[in-house]
Amino acid sequence: MGVENVMFTVRLQESNRNYRIGKIICLGRNYTEHIQELGNEPSDDPILFIKPATSAIRQGEKVIIPAYSNDCHHEVELAVLIGGYGRRIAPESAADFIAGYGIALDMTLRDVQSELKKKGLPWEVAKGFDTSCPLSDFVPPERINDPHDLGISLYVNDEQRQAGNTSQMIRRIPEIIAYASSIFTLEKGDIILTGTPRGVSRVVSGDRLQARIEQIGALEVSVQ
Repeated sequence: MGVENVMFTVRLQESNRNYRIGKIICLGRNYTEHIQELGNEPSDDPILFIKPATSAIRQGEKVIIPAYSNDCHHEVELAVLIGGYGRRIAPESAADFIAGYGIALDMTLRDVQSELKKKGLPWEVAKGFDTSCPLSDFVPPERINDPHDLGISLYVNDEQRQAGNTSQMIRRIPEIIAYASSIFTLEKGDIILTGTPRGVSRVVSGDRLQARIEQIGALEVSVQ
């Protein structure tokens, strides 16, 4: 099979159903301590950016840092898999569109992002490069007691770098889905990343990353 025919998919556990990845919608600045550690200002409105499906990699694969960056950071996030078509979804209806929950890493070229921010330019060059979005399998919503009360952590070479709880999110999942769907029509296979807790830091070639979220499991990748 040629490279041009490769489909980027994620698997929903138990059903063993594969979803072709659509757009990956990411929410920035959704944990107060992460905002503070980067010296950013809170935003009145949600901050959204997009990663392409081609940014996704799976368990056991490698993050490749582009040659134009020397400061790649890890950001562990709770990911939400969308299971159907929806536009202008009301917060109280958001759960009907969730097919599963998973673990994501929003790999970020911090040096590139900082320069883009100074110039008032979009972040995609720093956020959407190939291999910038490792994703776990997803678990059905009914297996999660409360998505807003899950321990979330990230280890580099077995050393803990990030630790938090999804209860610390500024904006909760129904609000995120409602806002995102007011701008982008959501489709089956779209994925929403919900932000990262504090503790982001640099990774280099040879590092091993393990992301964990309670009730979901672990996601392990390495840096080439």
